[in-house]
Amino acid sequence: GFRPYSLSYSNKVGGNQSHVLSPSANYVTVARTALPAAPPFPIPSTPLQPQGRGEEKKKMNKKKIFKLAKGFRGRAKNCIRIARERVEKALQYSYRDRRNKKRDMRSLWIERINAGTRQHGVNYGNFMHGLMKENIQLNRKVLSELAMHEPYSFKALVDVSRNAFPGNKKMEPQKVGLAAVL
Repeated sequence: GFRPYSLSYSNKVGGNQSHVLSPSANYVTVARTALPAAPPFPIPSTPLQPQGRGEEKKKMNKKKIFKLAKGFRGRAKNCIRIARERVEKALQYSYRDRRNKKRDMRSLWIERINAGTRQHGVNYGNFMHGLMKENIQLNRKVLSELAMHEPYSFKALVDVSRNAFPGNKKMEPQKVGLAAVL
């Protein structure tokens, strides 16, 4: 095992000799034994001290925190300790949601395009495949705007897509609004 109190040195006569500290503080020579190898992991000098990783968190000053906490409810807008926590969490949410917003908008555009194409008897996947075959490079945002605000232009795109892809057979158009109920 590992002996924390052992001392090792090399003398002129030869070999390593180990001395173990006895309880009476006298050194006892052990016959020419080598110390055990170092453990496979480093032993920290101060085991309970946290290790510094990365940069330290920088504190914002009070003025900036209260400016960011404007509009918060309760003591979160005027008590610095609570405001600091709430502002930090708000910044985390905003970081996350700036990325989620891109996903949500793409999903919304796809839903709008799908609704527009189904009114003309084509589903979304076949419509996009037909546009790709015709090398029409309009992104989903523009296509959704056309589907909502320019129905005649969008119908022309649906017709081009239908002619380009033989799988785009004319389906029964999907009924919208009250027509679907009746």
